[in-house]
Amino acid sequence: MKNFKRILSYCRPYWWRIALAAVASLAVGGIDGAIAYLVEPVLKKIFSGKDMMIFSLLPLGIILLFVVKGVCRFTNDYFMRTAAQLSVQDVRNELYRHNMRLGLGFFTRHPTGTLMSRVTSDVTMMQEGVGSIVSGIFRDTFSAASLLGVIFYRNWELALITFVVIPVTAWPAQKIGKKIKAIAKLGQGKMGALNSILQETFSGIKVLKAFGLEERETEKFQRTNAGLYATLRKSIKYDALSTPIMEFIISFGVAAVIWVGGTSVMQGRMSASEFFSFIAAMILVFTPIKRILNTYNVVQRSLGASERVFEIIDEIPEIADAPDAVDIGRVKGEIEFRSVSFRYDDDYVLRDVSLQAHRGEVIALVGPSGGGKTTLVSLITRFYDPLEGSILVDGHDIRKVTLKSLLGQVALVDQETILFNDTIANNIRYGKPGAADAEVEKAALAAYAHDFIEELPEGYQTNIGDRGLRLSGGQRQRICIARAILKDAPILILDEATSALDTESEQMVQAALNNLMANRTTFVIAHRLSTITHADRIIVLEKGGVAEMGGHETLLANGGLYSRLHGMQFRE
Repeated sequence: MKNFKRILSYCRPYWWRIALAAVASLAVGGIDGAIAYLVEPVLKKIFSGKDMMIFSLLPLGIILLFVVKGVCRFTNDYFMRTAAQLSVQDVRNELYRHNMRLGLGFFTRHPTGTLMSRVTSDVTMMQEGVGSIVSGIFRDTFSAASLLGVIFYRNWELALITFVVIPVTAWPAQKIGKKIKAIAKLGQGKMGALNSILQETFSGIKVLKAFGLEERETEKFQRTNAGLYATLRKSIKYDALSTPIMEFIISFGVAAVIWVGGTSVMQGRMSASEFFSFIAAMILVFTPIKRILNTYNVVQRSLGASERVFEIIDEIPEIADAPDAVDIGRVKGEIEFRSVSFRYDDDYVLRDVSLQAHRGEVIALVGPSGGGKTTLVSLITRFYDPLEGSILVDGHDIRKVTLKSLLGQVALVDQETILFNDTIANNIRYGKPGAADAEVEKAALAAYAHDFIEELPEGYQTNIGDRGLRLSGGQRQRICIARAILKDAPILILDEATSALDTESEQMVQAALNNLMANRTTFVIAHRLSTITHADRIIVLEKGGVAEMGGHETLLANGGLYSRLHGMQFRE
């Protein structure tokens, strides 16, 4: 009931649509009741009273009645469904907005395809449930109530026989509904796994084809898809069982009514027209009741999906502003790590790291893979928070400043060039939304990207495709550098920014990076030691701790880990 009420709460802003639909549903239910009620007097006047006027007007009356009913039904369906669509649109927006507030750790724990499935497939299933809830509550309930009123008015004894079987149908409906809910939740999980395979396959299609793994991935997809079918088959089975079971139970009531009512007619205690009126009302009343029971199955599927959606919405962000967080303003770029330790699971990635970076300094981070270099710089941006110790920017503990103001101080150029399916100009503007064309062009010039951009068919308005695949690696990296230059942040993080480039591209990108690094506190992660010999200080990380610290020449002379790494790279 908690989730059920929570789903309905999203309909509250659209109450006027629901109210209008409810009025129309009252009319639909009233017309159903009127049809059932009028059967007896109309039949009596036509066949007993030989009233030809009513007989001649009957076809026109039937047409008009169904026109009015059709208009009311359209009004009911249209406003109910749009209210459901708008409310679920709000759910999807809230889910996406909350996803954007969650920390990087959340996204490392959940596959991308699964998260996509919750925003799309799960919310779509919720939408079906919301539409069924509001339409089932109003139209079918009102229709059933009006028809029950007619049959009780006509003959309360026969009505009691009819009414007895209706509650009996609730027990199997509840049992089947619970099964469908559990299966729906499991099925949505299978759909998420299928989406994960699709996302991995399409994003890694180049590698997949290079190793000739198309057949293997196809078999993997087919196995997962077969698992999805096996789950959905159970849902189909229970869904298909519900109607025959309901009809079987209802048949006992119908049979009893026909036996008792038919006996009353033959014994003269009830007229044939009264009996036919009752039968018409009884047949009509079972139609909305069956729809309500079928709606129950849809609602259960919706509740199964809603649990998965609300799991994400209720996820508490690991990284959030403190209640007393302040706007840090523009900083000088003084950064200090004080006895910082961090672990992802059980193993420490960083342990008791202390270091300082002064304004305008270039700090290089080197060491074996897994030494904690990327984690260290990720703590500066609060992608994660340290488990022990603290990080200060201009003397402020970064946990005491607002995330927005902190991230405004940092520009990141990553080894993975993240570009979006948009124009080059808009990709550069990610560094400063709303920047003028002249500012974008100035940043591109500083990043040595202007010349190749001008050679493209539409210049800065060229759409670069999904992840910028229409550009070379060096071109993509220079777009990312232009984005960072446009942001003009006092702190810069370069994470393997030239690792995947050829020599010519690396030289051009390195020149662009030199422009970017000017007058900024810069942290550089590099495996190629030749690119960081100019650094003011080199921090050598090994097994999560600081193994060495100093300038290039000093570290070479010490003969430690840095010297060994340098010797391995430059051995003749």
